[in-house]
Amino acid sequence: MPSASDALLPPGTAGIILAAGSSSRLGRPKQLLPYGGGVLLDAVLATARRCGFAQTVLALGGSAEQVLGAVDTAGCEVALNPDYGQGCSSSIAAALRLLRPDTGAVVLLLGDQPGVRAESVAPLLRALAGDDGAAAAVCRYDDAVGHPLAFSRRLLPELAALHGDKAVWKLLEQHADDVVEVPTPGPVPLDVDTEEDYRRVLAELQGAG
Repeated sequence: MPSASDALLPPGTAGIILAAGSSSRLGRPKQLLPYGGGVLLDAVLATARRCGFAQTVLALGGSAEQVLGAVDTAGCEVALNPDYGQGCSSSIAAALRLLRPDTGAVVLLLGDQPGVRAESVAPLLRALAGDDGAAAAVCRYDDAVGHPLAFSRRLLPELAALHGDKAVWKLLEQHADDVVEVPTPGPVPLDVDTEEDYRRVLAELQGAG
């Protein structure tokens, strides 16, 4: 459901949800782990919908058929990444190929990070706005830097050319003088790679309730 903050997003802002991993450490599709009233990916998609992106692209790879059969992807364009085993960068590239020509900025969200708040997105995009805006913006949480990450149009060619799993962070390092850290309340939201991570995410959800 759109939020009252939708008007704060510049036109042409796209959201990319990275949910193509094979869940190798977990041993079962983490996108489909029970969470709240649905599954983990449902929660991330709900957050993306609240952001009010002009376009939302969901990158899938591992367990894509199962995910598409179980998750409501309404409002998303799905980018299937057959090369998901080559790391996160391959999913970013697959999603970027679906972007509309008028895309002015891209926000990256992780499909296994349900604690991210939609309210964190607009401040990132404000940091990119204007002729003197930053090339990229990241969330500076109380304990570390983390997602969501926002990239201006001028960085999209470099983003599409990345290779490997942590390459997006290397790109941010290369442009450190043109990256803004946006203060974001609380600790970095938990992501899910292991059963212990999943237990912690559930405990956090129960605590919030």
